[in-house]
Amino acid sequence: MPNPRSRTRPRAHYRSHHHFAAIDLGASSGRVMVAETGPDTLTLQEAHRFPNRPVRTAGTLHWDVLSLYAGVLDGLRAAGSAAPLTSIGIDGWAVDYGLLDADGTLLGNPVHYRDPRTDGVAAKAWETVPAAELYATTGVQYAPFNTLYQLMAARGSAQLAAAERLLLIPDLLTYWLTGEIGTELTNASTTQLMDPGTGEWSPEVAARLGIDLSLFAPVRHPGTPAGHLLPQVLDDTGLTSPIPVTTVASHDTASAVVAVPATTDNFAYICTGTWSLAGLELTTPVRTEESREANFTNELGIDGTIRYLRNIMGLWLLQECLRTWNTGASAPSLEALLLEAAAAPALRSLVDAADPAFLPPGDMPHRIARACEATGQPAPRNPAETTRCILDSLALAHRRAIEDAQRLAHKSVDVVHIVGGGARNPLLCQLTADACGLPVVAGPAEAAALGNVLVQARAHGLVGGDRHEMRALLARTQRLTRYAPAGDPASRAAWEEAARRVPAA
Repeated sequence: MPNPRSRTRPRAHYRSHHHFAAIDLGASSGRVMVAETGPDTLTLQEAHRFPNRPVRTAGTLHWDVLSLYAGVLDGLRAAGSAAPLTSIGIDGWAVDYGLLDADGTLLGNPVHYRDPRTDGVAAKAWETVPAAELYATTGVQYAPFNTLYQLMAARGSAQLAAAERLLLIPDLLTYWLTGEIGTELTNASTTQLMDPGTGEWSPEVAARLGIDLSLFAPVRHPGTPAGHLLPQVLDDTGLTSPIPVTTVASHDTASAVVAVPATTDNFAYICTGTWSLAGLELTTPVRTEESREANFTNELGIDGTIRYLRNIMGLWLLQECLRTWNTGASAPSLEALLLEAAAAPALRSLVDAADPAFLPPGDMPHRIARACEATGQPAPRNPAETTRCILDSLALAHRRAIEDAQRLAHKSVDVVHIVGGGARNPLLCQLTADACGLPVVAGPAEAAALGNVLVQARAHGLVGGDRHEMRALLARTQRLTRYAPAGDPASRAAWEEAARRVPAA
């Protein structure tokens, strides 16, 4: 697989400190972060945060992408006022896209991956390309909202008929900033239209399922140039010098894996946030039938790596509970909930964190209670017990994913790294260590932004040449917390019993 790198600047430049802006888009908010980098310096500050509120119109759930772009411009204005910027990079979520007409104009707000338009589409795709064959080619796990199924759901629509170009969300914002089009590799690998072994599109899959690959712009690799800020963008942000935009690992999980501060190759990672992405970093994809049945995906990372992982519902379960509870008269704080949950009975009630019933927004506490009752377990009686149920269930899902990944990839690990927002949740980190029977290293919480910055800094010759050197810089400069697993036989037996009580999906 190609692994292009930008030319390294002279060594003298490596010793200077530079500032980089990381635009990091999440499912509920976006932010612009500013990092200062040097040989033994890697600091990160938030310049601006803005909400990401989906909007339902005429029965379809959309992303408010213009509001996101306005937040990006505000963030760049704030970032530029703090220090001169060497470069800018954008990462965000995967699978969703915007369609452009022949003039380069957006044809409509992108549809949200949680919109039900793809219900039942995968089964129709499998009638033409059986699921096993599709996985053997693309290596991408089944998810109802994969780009492939979104495009099949959009077939026959006026928008798709008028489209000349399709840009994934980070690529769309890059286009608005620079006027240049491209499709970033790590995000492209999530579409279920690419061969992870070659890093190229799969024309046979696309042709058989009626997907026009000419809609996609040429593929860009992390670390390559993506253009410079347009004059209008400079005016809108108050930035004055020509500022390059650098292609980073634009799938936020790919950026987060860059920022795993591992000191050896024998590690597992869990990128936590709205989703938990748990798995291994490999050099070749695993596309066996057993891997497909275990619902593992093979997505591309930097430097020719494979992100072999399972997608777990993640802290979405707790986020939705908090949204429900926050509508009440006495909304509990997350900090108080975690303290109370730590004192709640362990492993009393468990749910399958991969259950599609938990995917839509809505009254999550009610759905969790009903799921417990349906499996003969006591329903949580209050927010603290519901929180404990969620975190116990997530820890069990993390355990299963890491055990399965090791078995399927024939690779053993001796440490689990938790990065992303869940690294700030000490109860989840400790429960994951206990469930896996492995030490957990938590942090950095801002992994996606840090991975974004590190790829930029390497492209500009300011950070060492390979991902191991970047990770060594993280290990030296970031605050990390270590959690040792409970080593007593009673704890191990309790988790074994929990695994038997909640069968794997």
